[in-house]
Amino acid sequence: MSLRLYNTLTRQVDEFQPLEGNTVRMYTCGPTVYDYAHIGNYRTFVFQDILRRYLEYKGFQLRHVVNLTDVDDNTIRKSQAAGMPLRAYTDKYSAAFQIDRQLLNLEDPEFLVRATEHIGEMVKLIQTLVDRGYAYASDGSVYFKVAAFPHYGQLTQIDLSGARAGARVDTDKYDKNDVRDFVLWKAAKPGEPFWETPFGPGRPGWHIECSAMSMQYLGETFDIHSGGSDLIFPHHENEIAQSEAATGKTFVKVWVHSEHLIVNGEKMSKSLGNFYTLRDLIARGYKPSAVRYLLASVPHRKPLNFTFDGVHQAQQSIDRLRNFRFRLTKESFPAGTSTVLQAHAQEARQKFEAALDDNLNSAEALGAIFDMVRDGNTAMDHGDFRDGDRGAFLDTLERWDRVFAVLDDNDHAKLLKFGLIKPSAVAAADSAAEAGKDAMGLEVGNGQPASMLVETLSDEAIEKLLAERTGARGHGNYARSDEIRASLLNAGVILEDTKAGTRWKRK
Repeated sequence: MSLRLYNTLTRQVDEFQPLEGNTVRMYTCGPTVYDYAHIGNYRTFVFQDILRRYLEYKGFQLRHVVNLTDVDDNTIRKSQAAGMPLRAYTDKYSAAFQIDRQLLNLEDPEFLVRATEHIGEMVKLIQTLVDRGYAYASDGSVYFKVAAFPHYGQLTQIDLSGARAGARVDTDKYDKNDVRDFVLWKAAKPGEPFWETPFGPGRPGWHIECSAMSMQYLGETFDIHSGGSDLIFPHHENEIAQSEAATGKTFVKVWVHSEHLIVNGEKMSKSLGNFYTLRDLIARGYKPSAVRYLLASVPHRKPLNFTFDGVHQAQQSIDRLRNFRFRLTKESFPAGTSTVLQAHAQEARQKFEAALDDNLNSAEALGAIFDMVRDGNTAMDHGDFRDGDRGAFLDTLERWDRVFAVLDDNDHAKLLKFGLIKPSAVAAADSAAEAGKDAMGLEVGNGQPASMLVETLSDEAIEKLLAERTGARGHGNYARSDEIRASLLNAGVILEDTKAGTRWKRK
């Protein structure tokens, strides 16, 4: 079945096919790097990652551009308040965005580009608009002349013929001939960073940045432009106007937008002060994989209501999936196959693919997988699962996770890598070592190193302790077995004894 996407431009669900060959050229509006991105932003970025991954799943090649807006009113104001050069200030939040992307398992785009590194392309595009009569200069700034572009409003179907200052239009704080016009190049102000150009010293307007960078890497017409619904107007409307005025060609074939993250009935935003960053949630003990799952759980064209209970439920759902995969890989089953179970696995695959083909209906895709998990667990519990059935179930689960990317239990390692959590009780470990005990208070013996703390929190160290516990149980030393379980629990590791062996997870 072919992928179908709702196109904001046509206002209908259209079958998707790339403009040329098998390569999808896609542009994503990235963050403005003046602060940490909040999880409302990441609702959009996770959706875009689901789209990217499913395009790859369907066999397409990607040429994907994500931009970083590192010069605008916000970045300049914030860097000045911090007393830092613009580049040093935005580097901090650009790096944080990259870390967050890794924590949330967002695939790397082919091009991650910064606005300040493409000033030349912006100046060239602005000059083309001036030469073609679509832009004019005023007091050192340059504006796009909306009245000269008769197709303005095609994305939003908005009528600006009666627009007045103060209406929800792009009212830049610069002199312009018409309230509808928007700035392409802003004249330099005292103390602000600027670039020398034929129009005079200044800096780019926000809208011209995305047009110049997208066309630089993807060509004058490309397949998909994605972003949050809050960018439809004026940002994406202005991108279309300036790009098509400059080239005379259709700018983008398919516009795909995701709806807002809602908190208590309001859009999550920095201006409302009701936002949480990924780091905020990590500090509260939530895992990045649970945040990703939650953000992907509601189809992108529906608002998602954020609650902490929702994050908790997302973690429980992931644990259920991981436990099911653990049973599939570790538990022993009788030889043979079950025609009924093979059909369940195949049906689950068909259903989750059909759901994603239908405008990326992530909720239906999740439902299909959990139906399979229920059927598989029931068969295992009743002794009806067969050894030959593992492959079909594991294959469907793996295919699903190629898109949703939440099954690998690597949150802890990533958080340690980026310094977002610390190995606990380092000082306690040192004092315990002096007393002849390891970091969990167990007696040190058999050449075991005294400074066990960091290793204890690693996956490898946990596995070693589990092996010791298994050995203790095998020799009837249940006191030692219970001691290890209790110590691991104190270290934040929960054990679950199953028919297939012992499974562990971190709190």
